[in-house]
Amino acid sequence: MAADPSGLPVSLSGLSARHSALLALAGITIIRLVAAGFLPVTPDEAYYWTWSRHLQASYLDHPPMVALWIRLGTALFGNNGFGIRVSGPLAAAVGTLLTASATRDFMTTRIGRTRVVSDDLAPPIIAGVLLNATLAVGLGAVMMTPDTPLLFFVAIFLAALGRLSVTGNGFWWFVLGAAAGLGFDSKYTMLLPVAGVGAWCLLSRPGRAWLKTAWPWGAVLLAAALTIPVFWWNETHGWVSFIRQGGRAADWKPARAVQFLGELLGGQIGLMTPGIFLLCSRALLKSVRSHEKTDRLLLAVIVVPLLVFFQHALGDRVQANWPVLIYPPLVVLTALSHPRWWRPASVFGLVLGALVLLQAMIGILPLNRHFDITLRQGGGWSAFAREVREKTQGVAFIASDDYGLASELALRLDNVPVLGGESRWRLVGLPAFLCDSGEGVLIRNARRSFPSDSAWSGIASPGLAITRARYGQEAERYVLYMVRCPLPAAVLQDLRQLPAAH
Repeated sequence: MAADPSGLPVSLSGLSARHSALLALAGITIIRLVAAGFLPVTPDEAYYWTWSRHLQASYLDHPPMVALWIRLGTALFGNNGFGIRVSGPLAAAVGTLLTASATRDFMTTRIGRTRVVSDDLAPPIIAGVLLNATLAVGLGAVMMTPDTPLLFFVAIFLAALGRLSVTGNGFWWFVLGAAAGLGFDSKYTMLLPVAGVGAWCLLSRPGRAWLKTAWPWGAVLLAAALTIPVFWWNETHGWVSFIRQGGRAADWKPARAVQFLGELLGGQIGLMTPGIFLLCSRALLKSVRSHEKTDRLLLAVIVVPLLVFFQHALGDRVQANWPVLIYPPLVVLTALSHPRWWRPASVFGLVLGALVLLQAMIGILPLNRHFDITLRQGGGWSAFAREVREKTQGVAFIASDDYGLASELALRLDNVPVLGGESRWRLVGLPAFLCDSGEGVLIRNARRSFPSDSAWSGIASPGLAITRARYGQEAERYVLYMVRCPLPAAVLQDLRQLPAAH
């Protein structure tokens, strides 16, 4: 049986390879849906769930798309892990198909023909496999964060670029505009690949030709229209979200730049997995020397965000997940280079992702909390909530000044009001809480002391301690502080009653 340079068999027919790839994608999607139902809900996911119970045009930390997706899932399947996450595996499956389609189109444009023969199935399949073998997608597909809808709209954006390149049909600019606007409504970093396309339009002959038409300008107007709710919310809330997310861009700490850049590099090696990182890095360096028009377009979409993250790392920490929006165009570029070692790199990534999922669900390795992020984030929440319920019978309320802990309690407790004790909750528009008499409980991480300006420190008396654990491995310790009503005004101004999971 013959094989193309990528290692895929091609002598039978391209149809069998396509069907095998689709079956594999269907299988991994089913596995992810099952995992989505079994994995414990993490504090950040619970936080976004609280948003979904009080929908608005935007929020302090991110735009509203993640809340909309969660609201849709929980409306269909209930306030549980599966309902919160069900959109993720489905979006990852569709995003994979869109990325493969973009690869096929860019490949067709590169070789200068419109008829694609059977062996040309190899790069689209390679791109889809590489994308799913990264930890960012392999694990991100079963978690619900703003990156989940962001990557979906990036995949639409990339597929529209491919169609635009191969057809020359200006209609695809409007798909680009819609994807850009909805991606911005998911996470503000969607601006970066959009800026990459803008740079390509200014610096390339084909791009400048498009600027002489109405199509890209119409796309800009469409994208802007789709972002109006987010801008309106910010304008009516003192631009707090834009200030929070954009205010760090001008930080400059050259003494720590090496540390921050090292963390950025290490984070990408981890989220891509080492083999895929090496393949993508090689393809990226190779494409810099290429004169292919398709490579120039893909490079613009990849390099502009990379330069922004590099600049940011000179003054502040870049979270490892921020650059994941370049992974779809990066695996397309890599697949077009026909990498020889894509199969072992992908197998390693898929196996590693499966091990991490198993660790999160059942703790197959007896790692302590310092080495196991799955334990710290997700271990033991159900048992912890049951113990809190048992030890707080008859209290007027349960509060926490940690947004993640408060959100977990709101999701899991329905026998007593759960209050968030941070100023961020006022921006969600939740109802204030009044307590004229009785006794309540404040739950705090036992490893943390009260901030010097905390109004709680003078009224809270330490009481019981509770440990959150998974199969005997400690995840975290908490202290239950007793407080009496009426509460001081300095405390009441930040207390908001979180939605219950009814």
